Amino acid sequence: MTLTLLFAASDANWAEYAAPLRDAIAQAGLSATLTREAAPDRVDYIIYAPTSPLQDFSPFTRCKAVLSLWAGVERIVGNPTLTQPLCRMVDPALTEGMVEWVVGHALRHHLGMDRHIVNPGRLWDPTCPPLARERPVTMLGMGELGTACARALAALNFPVTGWSRTPKQTGDIPCLHGEDGLAKALSTAQIVVTLLPKTPETENTLNARTLALLPRGAVILNPGRGALIDDDALLAALDSGQIGHATLDVFRTEPLPQDHPYWSHPRVTVTPHIAADTRAPSASRVIAENIRRGEAGIPLLNRVDRTRGY
Repeated sequence: MTLTLLFAASDANWAEYAAPLRDAIAQAGLSATLTREAAPDRVDYIIYAPTSPLQDFSPFTRCKAVLSLWAGVERIVGNPTLTQPLCRMVDPALTEGMVEWVVGHALRHHLGMDRHIVNPGRLWDPTCPPLARERPVTMLGMGELGTACARALAALNFPVTGWSRTPKQTGDIPCLHGEDGLAKALSTAQIVVTLLPKTPETENTLNARTLALLPRGAVILNPGRGALIDDDALLAALDSGQIGHATLDVFRTEPLPQDHPYWSHPRVTVTPHIAADTRAPSASRVIAENIRRGEAGIPLLNRVDRTRGY
């Protein structure tokens, strides 16, 4: 039987994904038609981006799974018409990119590189930074991305502590949980990385109260979700010196409005949501593997837990 795969995403996504998806589907040994238009009752799988015009899944009675091209699913997970299994994208290349961004910016702040790169006064300051083993890091969020970043930093000898809302076994990285665990994880962290999913429970995880728990001058790296940080509280903490610097890749409104105070703040670095991106060739192989699994009756990869929101 030939499967019908509906590609429900933008024109730009189609241009990027059509060829890699067809290649990956063929390599997986699947007989399938990849299309942008199909009768809903003929569709076996939907390959999806949350920005798609498709928002009503109820006509797709034959669909076995909705396979998202995005790692984040907050824009779709609450859709009441979505009764099919939903799988988020965990792309090995996306993980690599995130690790590189986090490690790069962590080392930038750890080594104090800015004062040498931007040094108009030609100041000769031979002060050496501490060793990595003397710079505690806390990773907020120990999912696929958080764990990979934590391990990369630990491999450079940073003492890394993970934190998640609920207990999590990570083996080689100590992981705290809950409110008490959050306070403990922040109390010694000189660098904090936020890689939590966006849910009602994680919104404003970093707020006036929790930012005050950090050692004075701590650095924030946020490549996760803009809503994880209370913007007003962060700006106040930056102004007071409680937070030494914030490097932010994600924001509540994107693109970041031109008049937003982050742009002009001397202790903020804005990167335009580039910490990690899904790469079409590797993501297409993930999609094809999930379709193969669905047809073989094997559990799907990266299936979203609707009750938890990710």
